[in-house]
Order: sequence, then C-alpha cells, then structure tokens
Amino acid sequence: MPTSTEPLSPFARVLLVDEDGRPVDCKALPAGQEYVFFYPYASTPCFLLNLGQPVSNPVSLTTQDGQSYQWQGGVGPQHSVVAFSAICSHKLTHPSATVSFIGFREEAVGYLNDNGEITRRDRVIQCCSEQSIYDPAQGAKVLSGPAPQPLAAIALRDEEDRLYATGIYGGTLFKQFFERFGFRLALEFGEAHVQERVVDSAVVTPIERYTRRRIQC
Repeated sequence: MPTSTEPLSPFARVLLVDEDGRPVDCKALPAGQEYVFFYPYASTPCFLLNLGQPVSNPVSLTTQDGQSYQWQGGVGPQHSVVAFSAICSHKLTHPSATVSFIGFREEAVGYLNDNGEITRRDRVIQCCSEQSIYDPAQGAKVLSGPAPQPLAAIALRDEEDRLYATGIYGGTLFKQFFERFGFRLALEFGEAHVQERVVDSAVVTPIERYTRRRIQC
C-alpha cells in the first residue's frame, strides 16, 4: 500500500492562539513545556510540544487498520514543534479538567522494549493507564505497551510567525471517544459543543492550567 504524505483527515485550517488571543509564535514556545488545545472538535484534546531538538526527517507509520502515512516532522525555526492528539490509542485515556493520566515526560522514564529489556528514554509521551509509551520525535510511534497504533498527529503549518493546525495524520478515534465519554464531555463542554468542529482559532493552554491533577507513573 502506498504511503500518503498528505493528512489522512483534512480539517479546518485553524490559527493557534494563546490565552490572551495572540497568535502562537513557535520561537516563543519553551522547550519541554506541555500545552493542550482542542482540535478538530471542541472536546478533543491535543498536545503541543517544543521538543527542543530538530525533528525534520519524515517518518513512515501505519494505523491499526493497516493504512500507511508519512508524518512530516516538526515545524518552526528549529523544526522542533510538534502536535498530537492527546487521546491514547489503547483505551482512549486523555487529559480532562480534573485529571490527566497521559502526558509528556521530559525526564527519562523506564519501559520494556521489544526485546523485553528495560530501557530508559526522556522526551516521551507516557500513558499511565496501561503504560503505553510514544515517541513524539518519531510521529508518536509506539515504543512500548499495548497501544495498537501511534497517536494521531496534528498537521501543523508555521507561516509568518503564526502557527496553524490543518488536519490529522494517522488513525483517528473520535467516534469511539464520543461514544465512550459523551456524557462527561457534555457536562464539561456543553452538549451542543461536544462534536462541534473547531474553526478560525484554538486556544493553547499550559497543561497545568487546564488539568488540576497530572498523574506521574
């Protein structure tokens, strides 16, 4: 099957803005800070990260159903800014306003590699629900754990000191997400907004200002 270099799921071109409504500038994003924004729906969370190192090489990946795609790497002056859906591909664990069991770990964490050996890596995305580990420098491919596919990647464009989300690479899990968490999402976002498409702009917030409790494991 040929590998697609275009987003597998095109969505609206959305400007990322800070909490004061100013356009996000890649040069102003501190390395290692975990941010959250909502895209392509008003209730579907995403991570925005400056990894602090270039990630400019395209990576070929495959969804759980066998569809191949090519993640294009980071954007910004250092090609270090990346974004991914914050919905774990195993059990749909995700950050909420109350608690987050999934997040970016700048410090090294331990996990079992493919050979069953304990490995330590920094700058990974870790899900504490079932210990899935993703590598954001490689398109959020799975390094360890039961996750069946990479995190869906947000297609980013950096233009004239402005950052845009333009679509999604990889396998999306939004239908399952809405079915499983619809009641709670309606309480948090309002029933009319749970599946509302994001248009125009999306607010980028430091994770510690969005969720009250971040679980480390």
